[in-house]
Amino acid sequence: MKVKEIDHICIAVMSVDKAREVYEGTLGLSPSCEYVAEEESIRVIRYYVGSVAVEIMEPTDETCDVARFLKSRGEGLFLISYRVDDVEEALEELHRAGRKTIDRKPRCLMGNRYAFIDPPGALHGVLTEILDGEFECPAPATESSGAP
Repeated sequence: MKVKEIDHICIAVMSVDKAREVYEGTLGLSPSCEYVAEEESIRVIRYYVGSVAVEIMEPTDETCDVARFLKSRGEGLFLISYRVDDVEEALEELHRAGRKTIDRKPRCLMGNRYAFIDPPGALHGVLTEILDGEFECPAPATESSGAP
């Protein structure tokens, strides 16, 4: 498997609203996108630092992966995502090499296919994701869309 670049870094927080004060007020970052990913039970603000996205995420329920991470480790680095040419091919290559993966097949979200490889303990405590595709931030809800 050949990694092309770091796509994004995710930081788990208790409150996106409190964290944005630091990322925007102290670091001067501007949010490029805000969304809720129901599939992963997370609320996210995405910033870009150069070509790398930094995602600040909070859980939307107490049983999701981010909530479990916060309970066991507290706020901090949750995952690093690496861009590859083809996630499915990369997973097959990892399996042929005898590497464990969390996902057998890619998941899909916001224009990306992604998969989690080796459990975090095997990668020095860092959850590691591979992905392909182009990120598509959902359009914000508007009054004309019938959203409250």
